[in-house]
Amino acid sequence: MNGMHGIIFSYEKSNGLRELTEPRIHGSVPFGGSYRMVDFILSDMVNAGIRDVGVLMHGKCQSMMDHLRSGKSWDLSRSFGGLTLLPVFAYNSARGNGRFRGKLEALDVVRDYLRHIGQDYVLLADSDVALNIDLQAVLRAHIDTGADVTAVCAPSTGDGMYLVADETGRVREVVENLRRGNRCLQIFLLRTELLLSLVERFVSRHEYSFQECVLQGLTKEMHIHGYVFHGFAAHITDVAGYYESSMQLLDPAVRQDLFCPQRPIYAKENDAASTYMDPQGGCVNSLVDDGCDIQGSVHSSILSRGVRVEKGAVVDGCILFKDTVVGRGAQLRHVIADKDVKVGPGVHLEGTEKYPLVLGKGAEV
Repeated sequence: MNGMHGIIFSYEKSNGLRELTEPRIHGSVPFGGSYRMVDFILSDMVNAGIRDVGVLMHGKCQSMMDHLRSGKSWDLSRSFGGLTLLPVFAYNSARGNGRFRGKLEALDVVRDYLRHIGQDYVLLADSDVALNIDLQAVLRAHIDTGADVTAVCAPSTGDGMYLVADETGRVREVVENLRRGNRCLQIFLLRTELLLSLVERFVSRHEYSFQECVLQGLTKEMHIHGYVFHGFAAHITDVAGYYESSMQLLDPAVRQDLFCPQRPIYAKENDAASTYMDPQGGCVNSLVDDGCDIQGSVHSSILSRGVRVEKGAVVDGCILFKDTVVGRGAQLRHVIADKDVKVGPGVHLEGTEKYPLVLGKGAEV
């Protein structure tokens, strides 16, 4: 056994996150205050001993490239191997709209990269799943079951792809949005030579969807095994799901599961002063990053670095991205504010838990 090689997909998808993905791709959306979505699966790979990771990007990927850089924050800055950014425009300019017809097409664009992978196994993962999983356990299960493909899934709800398995864990049926079986978390493990053969086989026939061609099309031909993960897992596909999953982080049990000390989650290093909290204000049941200035009242909210809440302002059940300013006396409830949002003095904004109000990057209200 010669270990695993990681490949992370981070390119534009259908825009269920609306304003949050106007300036960025899904993987670089902030989550939990200090982190980006990609930090979780990348940290999981590093914690499993994976030392070579390729991040396949296309579309509005500048934010992602700035965040990952050389991979130093994840100990992946190396002379040979380590973190490799794979912006598709550097390989093939044919797909200028930033979207692919499926994972197989994305892999075909970087097929030369795939051919130089030195590890026996490849772990494929999307960048918009927040979880803390032992990927070495996934590898052991893959080998023990003799599977051709192991798909990580979870007993969760929501729209998406579901895997229906028999009593041995072998996947017998793949369904969409029917909520039978376990929801697929878009994490797959298979041998490197098998991945290459699948890419060549289907792309030559102008078929590009990993789900349709492999998971659904080869269920009888190949042994596809479902590895059921029972911890916290947030597969972010829309604003409502993003808000709900973010608010779950305020539960200490969820935080302990996602940020367990045995498998730390790493993020880009940022130097910022300590957060200031005015004793006349208050901050209750919230996650607050460094560099914030809180002079008002904050309840059950998540604040990224550099947020300022002025005197008399109330922030309740909100998610505020970097450098958001809430003016004196303003009131925000169930609001998601992107970077550099300015909320004027005395302004009242309110969404709901099911339909949070979203303010795009740089908005002024």
